[in-house]
Amino acid sequence: MEGLKNTTEEWQNQLFWQESRRTVIKELEKHPVAELAEILQSLDLELLVDVLPLFSAEKQGLVFSDFDMTRQLDLFRRVSKKWFAALFEKMPTDSRTDIYQKLTTQERVNLLPYLSKSTREDVLRLSTYPHDAAGGIMSTNFVIINEKQTCEQAIKQIRQEVPREKMLYHLYVVDEDMQLIGVMTLKDLVIAEPNELVTAIMETEFATANLDEDREAVAKKIEKYDTIALPVVNEHKQLMGIVHHDDAIEVIRAEQTEDMEKFMGIIPGDEILNYNQTSVIGHFRKRVIWLAILTVVGFVSAMIIQRYENALSALLILAIYIPMIADTGGNSGSQAATVVIRAMALGQVNIKNWMAILFKEMRISALLAAVLAGIAFFLILILSWEMDTILNHSLGYIALGISVALAVQIITSTIIGAGLPLLVKRFGGDPAVAASPAITTIVDITGLLIYFGMATLLFF
Repeated sequence: MEGLKNTTEEWQNQLFWQESRRTVIKELEKHPVAELAEILQSLDLELLVDVLPLFSAEKQGLVFSDFDMTRQLDLFRRVSKKWFAALFEKMPTDSRTDIYQKLTTQERVNLLPYLSKSTREDVLRLSTYPHDAAGGIMSTNFVIINEKQTCEQAIKQIRQEVPREKMLYHLYVVDEDMQLIGVMTLKDLVIAEPNELVTAIMETEFATANLDEDREAVAKKIEKYDTIALPVVNEHKQLMGIVHHDDAIEVIRAEQTEDMEKFMGIIPGDEILNYNQTSVIGHFRKRVIWLAILTVVGFVSAMIIQRYENALSALLILAIYIPMIADTGGNSGSQAATVVIRAMALGQVNIKNWMAILFKEMRISALLAAVLAGIAFFLILILSWEMDTILNHSLGYIALGISVALAVQIITSTIIGAGLPLLVKRFGGDPAVAASPAITTIVDITGLLIYFGMATLLFF
C-alpha cells in the first residue's frame, strides 16, 4: 500500500512538472530569438539537452544559431548525431557553415550521413570557401525571380517556396544563365500591376560582392550602401548567395576585437571568445609572447639609465621626472597610433600620402608639446622648489631643460606612433600589430636617450 502511494505521488509530481514545463515553454516562445538564446545558453548542458527539443523545430534552429561557438560545439559533442542533424537542418545556411567548419574531419564524417541531400550539398559547397571571404559568410536563403516572369507569377512562386525560410525583403532577378540582372523589394512587387514584367520594376544599379572578396570589405559595402543584404556573385556574375546585414555586424565586431587585441599586444585566437569562456591558460598564451618580447627589449631602458648613473647621482632631480617623460611619451605615441590606425581602417588615409600624415601629426605634436612643456615647467618649479640642485644651476634653468626634453619627446613619440603603423602597412602587415605596448617600449627608449642627452648638453 505504501509503495502504491509513493508511485501515485511520483506520477502526480511528473504530471505537475510536465504541465508546468509546457506553461514555461509557451511563455518563452513569446520572447525574441536573441533573448531566448541568452536565457537557454545560461542553462547547464544536461538541462539544455532536455529543454531545447520542447520548442518548435524552426525556433530550435534559430536559437541554437545564436549560441556562441563554444556552446554549439559542446552541445554537438553531447547529443547523438541523428538528434543534432534534425537541429542542423533548421539552422540558417551561413550559421550551419560556421559550425561545420569548426568540426574535426571525423566529426564531419559522422554527421553527414544523417543530413538530407540538399543540406549536405549546400554545407559542403559553402564550406569550401574561406571563412574570411564573402563566400564563407554568405547565405543561400534568398528568393530568385526569373526575368521572364510577371509580377503575379513571381508572387505565386514566392508563396510556393515557403517564405519563412527565405530573405524576402530583397528579391533577385536572374536571366536564363543565372546571371544577376536586377534587384527589387517585396514592396515593389506587391504594389506593381499583376501583368507587368518584373524587369520593368527592378533596379539595375546595385552593389555586389565577389566570392573571394574579404569579409571586412563586404561589411563596409553593406554599411556604405545602407542595404539589408548584399548579393554575392561569381566570376560569371551568377548569383551564388547573399550576405545579411547582421552577418556584417558580426564581421565588424570580430574585426574590431581582433584589431584591439593586436593593438594591445594580445595574440588573437581563431575565434572570438568572451572573457569567462577563455581559460586561464588561454589568456596566458594570448598575452605572454608580446609581453616577454617587450620585457627583454625593456632592458635597453635599464642599460641607458645605468649608462647615465653619474648624471643621476650629480643631479637627483633628473631621476624624479623620468616617469613623467616616459608616460607622456607613451601616451602621445599611442594616441597618434590609434588615430592613424582608425583612419586607415575607415579608408580615410592610406600609405600613399604618408608624408602628409606625418607632417600633420608633427604640427599637432608641436602644439601639444608647447602646452604640456609649459605645464611641466611650472609644476617642476612648484614641486621641487626645496630641492638642492647643485652644479650651480638654478631650478628655473633645470625646469626649462626638462620641459624642453619633454617637448622633444612628445614630438618624436607622436611621429613614431603615427609612422609605425604606416611602415607596417607598407611591408604588407597589419597596422594593428604596431601595438600600444610596442610603441610604449620604443618611445621609452627614445625618451630616455632624449632626456639624458638633453641633460648632458645643458647641465654638464
